[in-house]
Amino acid sequence: MKQKIIILGSGPNRIGQGVEFDYACVHCVWSLREEGYEAIMVNCNPETVSTDYDTSDKLFFEPIVLEDVLNIIEKEKPFGVVVQFGGQTPLKLAKPLEKLNIPILGTSPESIDIAEDRERFRDLIIKLGIKQPESATAKSKDEAVKVAQEIGFPVLVRPSYVLGGRAMRLVYDMEELLKYIEEAVMVTEDRPILIDKFLDGSIEVDVDCVCDGEDVLVGAVMEHIEEAGIHSGDSATCIPHYTLPDEVVIKIKEQSRMLAKALNTIGLINIQYAIKDNEIYIIEANPRASRTVPFVSKAIGYPLAKIASKVMIGKKLREIVPEVFRIKDPHPATDFHSKDFKYFAVKEVVFPWNRFPEVDPLLGPEMKSTGEVMGIDEDLGLAFWKAQAAAGQLLPEKGNVFISVADKDKPYILDIAKELKNLGFNIYATTGTYKYLTQNGIEANLVNKLSEERPNIVDRIKNKEIALIINTPSGKRERSDAYYIRRAAVATKTPYFTTVRGAQAAAMAIKSYKEKGLTVKSLQEIHTGG
Repeated sequence: MKQKIIILGSGPNRIGQGVEFDYACVHCVWSLREEGYEAIMVNCNPETVSTDYDTSDKLFFEPIVLEDVLNIIEKEKPFGVVVQFGGQTPLKLAKPLEKLNIPILGTSPESIDIAEDRERFRDLIIKLGIKQPESATAKSKDEAVKVAQEIGFPVLVRPSYVLGGRAMRLVYDMEELLKYIEEAVMVTEDRPILIDKFLDGSIEVDVDCVCDGEDVLVGAVMEHIEEAGIHSGDSATCIPHYTLPDEVVIKIKEQSRMLAKALNTIGLINIQYAIKDNEIYIIEANPRASRTVPFVSKAIGYPLAKIASKVMIGKKLREIVPEVFRIKDPHPATDFHSKDFKYFAVKEVVFPWNRFPEVDPLLGPEMKSTGEVMGIDEDLGLAFWKAQAAAGQLLPEKGNVFISVADKDKPYILDIAKELKNLGFNIYATTGTYKYLTQNGIEANLVNKLSEERPNIVDRIKNKEIALIINTPSGKRERSDAYYIRRAAVATKTPYFTTVRGAQAAAMAIKSYKEKGLTVKSLQEIHTGG
């Protein structure tokens, strides 16, 4: 008789809980069945593949809550329970299940708690000698004020144990902090808030690894295209890195291996870093499947969730992927430095802005996306172009570009504007950006702000006179001109970018597309060198 293993899914999909976790659950089921186990799936979303009748050996269509899960465990008497593939929802059940002597496969609930508990995690990072942004936990309003003053603004504030960055906010002054505490969260002894120094202008990096307790397989080091401060589930990312120096990436891999082992990880772990002036700062680690696992697996040709599932039942990485460990520095064959890559893979996210007519389509620390797409090409610009097209944002070849950026972004916008001019675009800008561009020798057309006489910029967007929008946020007003510009972009399906790095990537993509055109290859062709 086969031994049974229960896999807990992610529950109902919602904004902040990606369907990517379902991919990981299904791969876990397939992997366990390959190894001769009876795979029992517990999930309650009819839209997922994990709840298809022929995916697992047995399906329980039940909520991912302790009482229901315990009922299933009592009936099935499994060899173990898998909690690390369904995101934050099943992860919260790890400790309660362990207290009832139910075996949790993979990383122990104790290690999960070290990674989740900010104080314990900080202590571990200090012990390992890894840098991290200044941070503290506040259990009252007065404590929060004191901590923010000590750390210095801007700070990133959030409740502990959050899903999809919910109620997370980037705060630039004391007035904003007090407003956040009064309106967004309840700060108590039992529900503290986490306050981190925000590294303005840094580059964010994601790393997905599999660890068997001895060896660590670094799946990929992903460089975010948008600046740090945007939730990793909302940011476009690139494999391999494209602006970071190779020596920084080597250090990132070393730190990732060190941390995965220190947490006694058995299975998957996702680690996030911020890179400022080539210094590496760790943001957080999640000893579970991340939203990027499907993207990394398809990009590098190694199914990380399947490999992690085999590790969780006692197999070793050197046994599962022996070819990876024949080389001195163990990592998948595709995870070399950028000069060794033959292609770029870009992940872009899909947003539901058109379903929420009042929501500001501005990226931030709280996750708002509902899905992901991927573009892959030997040319980075074309990989980005394909990713944008797949996400429903077709970049233009010609037309008018509207540029309006915050003062801090003005020095960085000049090269982008020059590139777009060289590509044949006409530039339109409102007063501040128009003056800056023309003073620096870039020809532009002045367009009226929303508060000025018509036709204003929103009119022009609605009339489809604008082909591309670059609009970085500057103010804190909830209903600023920029808000209406972004909403008009969504309504007319006009491509728009709200970060400098995103705009740089867009200009590069348009140039590549105009010069080279598109070629299409399947993943199979790419991974077999076809």
